[in-house]
Formats: sequence, structure tokens, C-alpha cells
Amino acid sequence: MADDTKPVGASAAAESQPTIERRVSRASRASDAVEQADEGILAEFGYKQELRRDWGLMHNFGISFSIISVITGITTLFGTGLNTGGPGVMSVGWIVVSFFTICIATSMAEIVSAIPTAGGPYYWAAILAPPNHSAFASWVTGWFNLLGQVAVTTGISFGLAGLISITATVKTSYSPSSSRTVGIYAAILVSHGLVNTFGIHILRYLNNTSILLHSAGVTAIAIAVLAKAPTHQSAKFVFATFYDGTAAVGYDVGWSQRASPAYVACCGALIAQYTLTGFDASSHLSEETRNASWSAPIGVVSSVGFSALFGLFVLLSFLFGIQNFDKTISSGQPVLQIFIDIFGDDGAVVLMCLIMVCVWHCGLFSMTSNSRMMFAFARDHGLPHFFHNVDNKFHSPVRTIWLAAFLAFCLSLPSLGSAVAFSAATSIATIGLYVSYGIPILIGLIYAREFNPRKGPFNLGLASRPIAFVSVSWIGFITVAFCLPTVNPVTSQSLNYTPVAVGIIAVFSLGAWVLWAHRWFVGPVKDIQAAERLGVDVSDPGALEDAEAVAEKGNEKN
Repeated sequence: MADDTKPVGASAAAESQPTIERRVSRASRASDAVEQADEGILAEFGYKQELRRDWGLMHNFGISFSIISVITGITTLFGTGLNTGGPGVMSVGWIVVSFFTICIATSMAEIVSAIPTAGGPYYWAAILAPPNHSAFASWVTGWFNLLGQVAVTTGISFGLAGLISITATVKTSYSPSSSRTVGIYAAILVSHGLVNTFGIHILRYLNNTSILLHSAGVTAIAIAVLAKAPTHQSAKFVFATFYDGTAAVGYDVGWSQRASPAYVACCGALIAQYTLTGFDASSHLSEETRNASWSAPIGVVSSVGFSALFGLFVLLSFLFGIQNFDKTISSGQPVLQIFIDIFGDDGAVVLMCLIMVCVWHCGLFSMTSNSRMMFAFARDHGLPHFFHNVDNKFHSPVRTIWLAAFLAFCLSLPSLGSAVAFSAATSIATIGLYVSYGIPILIGLIYAREFNPRKGPFNLGLASRPIAFVSVSWIGFITVAFCLPTVNPVTSQSLNYTPVAVGIIAVFSLGAWVLWAHRWFVGPVKDIQAAERLGVDVSDPGALEDAEAVAEKGNEKN
């Protein structure tokens, strides 16, 4: 008789196949449900889904973590920190600044959870403000956020250009100059623009690479510094040494004598505050993130919290690793000098190359966030409607990517004639971004009764208003502190032009509003309502834009 029985393994595999298929089917349905919920929330705010929504919580966290990039801020501003307060202000200041920054991030996360759109702060201001002030709040917030976004891209990528220039002098006869550094900077911006334009599909993978480099790579550097250093500075040196190097060349009197040590300490907080900025990137990528009402706020808070702790570890490792303070502070790049003293020329160049790769990724994702903010602002007519465009082939906002690159390049041009251009750019970035963070937080604090029903799953409850008050107060303080001059005496070469740049944006945004913008800027434009008015299908790619173009031509003829 023939044996009709099947092998046990084959039978088990056959029986398990339907189970696997059911699990895949349930996972697929769950994923579809989350995607539909995300699109439904976006539709409630009047927008259609235009950007590809394929980012998860880790990706959302990663982009803010990459833009915060503690190694970028610490390396590029280490010299500024040593001269404006020294090790004591750098270490203790980092702890103080981290506390207040986490308060700001927590307040922001609560708003992101309630309003997960790519517009970020300017859209939050419009939604939270009373209807009669909504457009004005959105307009001013948008322009300050745009200034901060452009300046932070400038600070990151121009800092990278400076690192490349100074590192090239270690093993070669290369001689840095302002014009050469600007040329390197332009090439960096072009590389970022090209990847953001044509490599939209690989950004997620570059994001994963960036997380690995910024965590494992930088951790390895910090541990190597502590392990390899022939000697270590004392805890008293790291936490209690004050140094005032704010006197210009040829002068003996710094700001600690002309004003007070507290003045210098306030200026020295820039290294920590500039480093812990840019975390609004998680909100600007919310329209590309799954389950955005939860993932985006967690991305904001976790990126700041982890960066604060991680950054303190890196900062302390460098401070404890200083071998000769006078030699280090007089060098062109203190971190490079620390590496040379510990690892020699070859080892220092290798470690600086690893840091420069991290900084390059940081600049890349800064431009990504920058372009999304500009895209959203153009969608709502804060910028010319020409920039509200998503390339059909590459699914990226190409026009705003290159607008971001162009504006960032323009902001670097004062470096050709200013000795403090880089620190000014970092101050502009810090003030611009934090003012744009502070306006919606302040509105939510004042109009808490109206804000409470809007809150999403990330809800601070009774702690919401106290934390918001602390956040707004700190933003007001740093806005004044980082406009102060950092070199004594103040000359055309040492002038901190931060108040000029911030003042231009303030005067422009307010003046433009009074003169003409109030007539046509109504705040965030609701795509779905516009589509219904024009009789087009909002889900049809390009249909709304084509209908609006036809309508505009008709209005011009009339």
C-alpha cells in the first residue's frame, strides 16, 4: 500500500503558512489604519498628504539628533567657549542650559502632538492665537523661524568648511583664507543640495548612518581621549576655572573687567545653547512621519534629552583631556590641538575626519528641515507661491532646497570682512529659532483655556503652564544675552552683527505686515477648502496647483 502521509516538517510548514499570512495581513491593515489616521489628522487642518510618509519614530528622532549634533556645536565653538568663561562656564553652563532647553522642548512637544504639520512654529502660532491675531502671529513666527533655519544651516556647514581648512594645515602647507573657506563652504552646500534633490529615497538610510556616527563614533572618540591622554586636568579645573579671553589683540581689558564675570558667563552659554537647537526638525518632518501625533513629540523631547547627556560626556572628555591650556586656547582649533597633543598628527587628522563626516550629515539634515519649513511657508503664501512645489519624479521640494542653499551662502559672506562672523551666525541661528519656538509657547500659555481641548496624546497636564512660563522666560533672556558684544573693544572687525540681522528680520516682518502683508496673508491656507472652492479632487497630484494657476490668470485678465 502506498504511504499517503506527508513529512512532519512539510505538514507543519503548510499549517504555519496561513498563520504567517494572517499576521502579515493584520500588520498591513494596522499600518494602513495608522496612515489613514495621519492623513485624517492632516485633513482636519485643511491639508492634503503631499510628502511621502515613510518615516518612523527612530527616523524622526534621528533627524533632530543629527541636527543637534553635539559634536558639531562643541567642536566648532570650543574655542569661543574657552575664551568666554573658560572650562568652568562651559561645563556648568552646559548643565544649566540643558535644563532650560528640555523645558522648551517639552513645551514644544505638547504643541507638536496637538498640531503635527510641516509648518511647525508658524503654523502653531496661527492655530493657537485668537482669530483676529492669527495671521499676524503666523507671519512673524514664520520669518523668525526661516531666519533661524537659514542661520543654523550656515553655522553647521560654514563650521565644517573651517574644520576642513584648519585640518588641512596639519600635514600640508595649505594656508587657510576667508575666500578659500567660503569656496569650500559653497561646495558643501552644493553637495547637500544634490543629495536632498536626487537622494530623497536614501535620506532614511543616511539618517541611520548619522545616528550610528553621532552615537557610537563620537562615543569612541570621547573614550579614546580619556584613555589615551597622558595626563588629565583636575575636577577643579574643569568645573571651577574661569577664563576671560574677550580682550582684543593688543588690549589687556576684557569684558569681565569692563562689565563683570557674569557678563562673560552669559556670553559663554552660547556653545551649549547653539548646540542644543534645531530640534524643531522633528515637527517639520511630521508630515513624513507615521503616527506623527506621538512620534514627533517623542522625537523632540528624546533628541534633546539624549543630546544633553551625551553632549556633557563629550564636553567633559575634551576638557579633562586638555594637556596644555595656553597652547590649546591659542591654537586655531582647540579640539584639533587636543587631538594632536594626545594622538599625534596622524591620529588627530583621522579623528577630525570622523568628526567632519558627522558634521556633514548634520548639515545635510539641516537643509532637509530648512527646505520643508520653506515649502510649508510657501504653501501658505508666506513665501512666493513659486516655491510651493514638489517634484513629481523625485518627490522632494527641489525649489526650496536650493533656496535654502542660496540664502545660507549669502549669510556667510560677511565672513570675508569680519573676524566674528561665525559666532555671529551661530547667535543668529539660536535667537531666530528660539524666538520662533517661544511665540507659540507664549500664545499657548496666555490662551491656555483654548489650547487645552486641542492637546494630543502628549499632554503635560497641570505642569503645562509652569513649564511654558519657564521656557518663555529663558528664551527672553538668551535673546538679549546673545546680542551682546563678545570682544572688547568693539570695532568694525569685532562687532557682533547679530542684532543687525535679527533687527532686519524684525523690522521687515513688522513693516511688511503693516504696509502690505496684512492685506493678503491670512495665515495657513487650507488646501482642502481651496480644492472644494475650485471644484477639484484634492487627492489628484497637481490638480489643485493647476486650478489655482488658472484662477490666478483669470484674475489677472479681469
